[in-house]
Amino acid sequence: MPQPEDLVIRRPEGLYCPAGDFHIDPWRPVERAVITHAHADHARGGHARYLGSASGEGVLRARLGGITLQTLAYGERIDVNGVTVSLHPAGHVLGSAQVRLEHAGRVWVVSGDYKTEPDPTCAPFEAVRCDCFITECTFGLPIYRWRPAGEVFGEINAWWQGNVAAGRPSLLLGYSFGKAQRLLAGVDAGIGPIVVHSAVTPLNEAYRAEGVRLPPTLGFSEVKDKALWQRALVVAPPSAARGPMARTLQHASDAMASGWMQLRGARRRAGLDRGFVLSDHADWPGLVGAIVATGAERVIVTHGQEGVLVRWLQEQGLQAEAMETAYGDERANDEGGPESDAASATARAAVAPSSDQDQA
Repeated sequence: MPQPEDLVIRRPEGLYCPAGDFHIDPWRPVERAVITHAHADHARGGHARYLGSASGEGVLRARLGGITLQTLAYGERIDVNGVTVSLHPAGHVLGSAQVRLEHAGRVWVVSGDYKTEPDPTCAPFEAVRCDCFITECTFGLPIYRWRPAGEVFGEINAWWQGNVAAGRPSLLLGYSFGKAQRLLAGVDAGIGPIVVHSAVTPLNEAYRAEGVRLPPTLGFSEVKDKALWQRALVVAPPSAARGPMARTLQHASDAMASGWMQLRGARRRAGLDRGFVLSDHADWPGLVGAIVATGAERVIVTHGQEGVLVRWLQEQGLQAEAMETAYGDERANDEGGPESDAASATARAAVAPSSDQDQA
């Protein structure tokens, strides 16, 4: 339940800071919006003024166009109506930030989406000490425990090499912002040419403008030699697999990179040849470690498997509760896709009453 001294409350427009009179990742138009990152479920159009991280400016403008945007470097502080606001790396995607709020001796942090595993395409997650931590929990079940990304990329490269040997294209599905760039940065570009969907290209440009190293890529219209397709890795969003591209790549081996691929049956339901477990969200150990590192005595859990994490935190002696938000729509989120709802249901069914054991 909200308390009179709460620095962040839920309103119909979204998360709201009453003391500073601004919103954080609001889902309805507001006067002033502080944005954690540029995924569409967190950064929406229609706000009068935006505040975001300096490193995320390019992707925000690529997605939202000519917005009125003020930016902050990570760690830089500003005063907003008496509330000290600063942004700190979330490790999720380029420019992703946690929002730190300080007012009247209290410190709250809103995490946005985050992951704790290092990623060469964005600044690493930074634990921020606070009294209250508002955390996501997209993968907030003990069954979610990620293997090191290097191992997963080894599997992706081996799959691609096998397809080259068989003379067939490799279609790798990953969301156009964040996941696609992480895939490009992690694969072995020496195996063959890399072709990207048109939705990926402008975001690649924003990443390169921020100094992120990505391998050379081709657009679909640039592929003139049909023989090139037989060696190519094609990186595209999941929705593209159901469009005209599917006819061009009808003999391709297809795969998806997603945290949902850890669930038995998710790949089969999606009708894919392969599923690679690679997420841009924290797994269970990552969530727990991040929360503990904040030193927060109060934790508010949003968008994901809230109940399990809230119960676990309460068992550890913390004041924990859930808050309903509008984040996490599978069409907007980088971890979504046609299998997301079914995958989530499978995950819930897989959790035994004693939810603190690893069932992966």
